[in-house]
Amino acid sequence: MTDAPEHDRRMLEALVCPQTHGPLSYDAEKQELVSKSAGLAYPIRGGIPIMLADEARRLD
Repeated sequence: MTDAPEHDRRMLEALVCPQTHGPLSYDAEKQELVSKSAGLAYPIRGGIPIMLADEARRLD
């Protein structure tokens, strides 16, 4: 997880996918938290992760 301030990086590392409870990876370019196991990317808006499945983007 690069391109995020240290405190933000720690917060993002503590989050898990609400669907699978698996790990998330941070995509700084797209401002998303990606759950490969669920096939979803959760948006980060205004610095706040939106951890709702109906707001997530399906991965191709």
